[in-house]
Amino acid sequence: MTPRITCWFRARVGWLASEPERGQISVLIIGMCAIALTLVLGGIGVTAAQIARIHLMDAADAAALDASDALAERPAYLGGVSDGVRISDASVREEAASSLAGQPLPKGVSAWSLAPGTGSPDGRTAVVRLQGQATIPLLSPVLRALGGGITITVESRARSQIE
Repeated sequence: MTPRITCWFRARVGWLASEPERGQISVLIIGMCAIALTLVLGGIGVTAAQIARIHLMDAADAAALDASDALAERPAYLGGVSDGVRISDASVREEAASSLAGQPLPKGVSAWSLAPGTGSPDGRTAVVRLQGQATIPLLSPVLRALGGGITITVESRARSQIE
């Protein structure tokens, strides 16, 4: 480079170096990356929780269908079976627990159990409330460290009709 261009370049670079806002763009880039990462992790977390809820709902539906066919023997033998299968709270809980024990835990669910409210409100409808702990990719260790996790509760109803 010629001396004139070098002097002009040094004068320009020196002017830029003395600018008071020099380096501020890096703070903006870091902030935008943090916001983008938060949005991506939030989207992953919400999607994983929704998929876990769907898996839990499938398991609760299967357990409710099994429980709706679980005949409560004492009321059936004493009163007969007229228009529907008579079930009890105990038969619903027992059959739902048996159904869940026979199913493997789906991916994205670390534990499940029957929740209060599982039973039969009218002696004909099986209500299964299932509570499960969702596993969220990348966020579950953070949630556990904060003393919590994502607990999902679903409810399914089924009724057997005799025609």
